[in-house]
Amino acid sequence: MSRLQSKTAIITGASSGIGKATAERFSTEGAVVICADIKKDAVKEVVDHINKQGGQAYAYHLDISNQDEVMKFANEMKEKFGTIDILFNNAGTDTEGGRLHEYPVELWDKLMSVDLRGTFLVSKYLIPLMLEEGGSIINNSSVSGLAADLDRSGYNAAKGGITNLTRAMAIDYARNGIRVNAIAPGTIETPLLDDLMGSKAGKKFREAYKWVDPMGRLGTPEEVAGVVLFLASDDSSYVTGEYVTVDGGHMAYTWPGKMLNEKL
Repeated sequence: MSRLQSKTAIITGASSGIGKATAERFSTEGAVVICADIKKDAVKEVVDHINKQGGQAYAYHLDISNQDEVMKFANEMKEKFGTIDILFNNAGTDTEGGRLHEYPVELWDKLMSVDLRGTFLVSKYLIPLMLEEGGSIINNSSVSGLAADLDRSGYNAAKGGITNLTRAMAIDYARNGIRVNAIAPGTIETPLLDDLMGSKAGKKFREAYKWVDPMGRLGTPEEVAGVVLFLASDDSSYVTGEYVTVDGGHMAYTWPGKMLNEKL
């Protein structure tokens, strides 16, 4: 039997990258997949593809930073499905902002609003649909929530907040049968990489990254989706309040050493 047979799963930020790969993987494992994203046309394409492959998926437009929209979405989920089994808080954004004294306040507010507040809002209004039967929540944090990046203090703070919010949610709802865990991806091959750096700089980054990553390459969305599937399924039934790094071993060392000058 498929690991998510007859489960109902909600994925935010499902139009591309990790969210898209997870939606497709969940579908192949038997789940009914609700794909929510601020990019209306793109998320519809993902859903159309899943349905053509024989799955069952639904597309919803959602700005996770907008409380009214999240409340409306949660009400629609209750009316249509009654309960949900899995929530993957994947949606987020990232932008370089400079050193802290140079950091634009409006950028700080945007990152907090989307990445941290959005995770809070979606969880707050959808958890009631899990209280009776339990379920699994997976929050998308980042290795940037465990260590810091140059000129990205807002992103670091937001993702660090998600990591500890995950722990708080886990202990709040453990007796309700709701498990809450986080993933902490490293640099993954998604459209966001080129959006942040531009295609030319992105190409140079990919070439350089193989010298500082123990596995010598970027991760793929499908590899992250496999970890999300584990946390969503009963295979992780005694795991809660944890974060799992998916980074090719990047967080396992303090200095790349010989990786900088020797072929892998």
